[in-house]
Amino acid sequence: MWGIELDRASEQPLKRQIYQKLKERIMSGQIKSNDALPSTRELSQFLGVSRNTVGESYDMLIAEGFVISRQGAPTRVADGLSITKTYTAPFVNALPKQELKADFRTGRPDLRQFPQFLWRQLLHKASEELPLALYGYTGPQGLPALRTEISEWLLRSRGVTVSSDDIFITAGATHALHLLADLLCENGKKVLMEDPCHSGMLQTFILKGCPVVPVPVDSQGMQTQGLPDGKDACAVYVTPSHQFPLGGILPASRRAALIRFARENDLYIIEDDYDSEFRYCGEPIAPLYTMDPQLVIYVGTFSKTLFPALRIGYVILPKPLHRQWSVLRTHTDVQNPPFEQAALADFLRMRKLDRHVQKMRRIYGHRRQVLMEALEDSFGSGWTAYGDAAGLHLAIDFPGKCFAETFQESCLQNGIYIKSVENHCMEKGRHQSKLLMGYGHLEPEEIRNGILILHDYLEAAAAHASRAGDDTKSI
Repeated sequence: MWGIELDRASEQPLKRQIYQKLKERIMSGQIKSNDALPSTRELSQFLGVSRNTVGESYDMLIAEGFVISRQGAPTRVADGLSITKTYTAPFVNALPKQELKADFRTGRPDLRQFPQFLWRQLLHKASEELPLALYGYTGPQGLPALRTEISEWLLRSRGVTVSSDDIFITAGATHALHLLADLLCENGKKVLMEDPCHSGMLQTFILKGCPVVPVPVDSQGMQTQGLPDGKDACAVYVTPSHQFPLGGILPASRRAALIRFARENDLYIIEDDYDSEFRYCGEPIAPLYTMDPQLVIYVGTFSKTLFPALRIGYVILPKPLHRQWSVLRTHTDVQNPPFEQAALADFLRMRKLDRHVQKMRRIYGHRRQVLMEALEDSFGSGWTAYGDAAGLHLAIDFPGKCFAETFQESCLQNGIYIKSVENHCMEKGRHQSKLLMGYGHLEPEEIRNGILILHDYLEAAAAHASRAGDDTKSI
């Protein structure tokens, strides 16, 4: 009757099943406006349930306005409930999932090396010892203990002197940029951004409605002589210690020029300290922040040094922005969970992060060297590595090659994950011969095998293009 079939093995109560079935048929138009439902006695006998069960399902329909019940009259369907048109979600052309034979994704640390047992101990300790007051709302700035340890970590590792009062905890660098976009991009103010840059960070500003103006990048980072008129800008986004994706270090002369530009145009510099901890020749580069703490907003994260799922980062804010930031954070997500903050504070206090970074520098430095050797073995001298000896990826230039827009998709269909630098460009056409190769998450043998697979694929693609009469070197 009425198309109702009950599943008596289900954990869902029978009254809820009856209610749901009737509701679906009313909304689909199978049961029409003003139609009378069967009496509770009739339906209960047909379904083999008690009259109370049917009555309770009818009560739910009445309470939500799907049916109308009057004394001495049948229960009837209310007007205007039919939704006959089915909504179809937009189709996204996703690539087929398959096992990767070569995985050169960027920004991936080796999670196998992280001291998980110690981390679990610190989390357990935090859950036992955290004061009850910290189980409530603790404010938008973050746990004082963590902010203190971050300030001391920055002094030890980067030579940066900063008060813990100027440090604000975030859920990573992307979260920080979301808040900064809300804070700075008022009245159509523009963000001046490196080109190429991290496409995820670019999309953060774009999706926030901030107009973005590209500033060209070369092997030394942002070309400050190419900065446009800054009168309509609110900020410059830059990765000066290890430019993403080309890996350059912004030289002192350009840093000074950028500071002068910010002062002259009354805007802030957003310094994303991307991958700066992992430098394999010499000490980490001093942040731009040290040149003018009142103009530079420093954005840091523990996603690469520890693990991405931690979702803890931080910003160092000039004092005029403290109050506005606190209001924005309070009315978005209020704060980070306290337990991970407390555990990380202990991890820093015990110098475990110092030791972990030192260990990972050795491991990543060796893997970088393996990648360079594998490239030479497979491609000879027909390539050039961009950037400083740092980070978890290399930008490789293959002069004369042109990696087309379909290159990444074609590689993925052949079990190879790799991106071209052009994927991160706003203005296309200047970096078509460059590929990005992440290696931090790969064992040496995985790197060697991956390069062999990539080499064979590129050779086959070039041969196919030649047979097709394409002499543009496009792949």
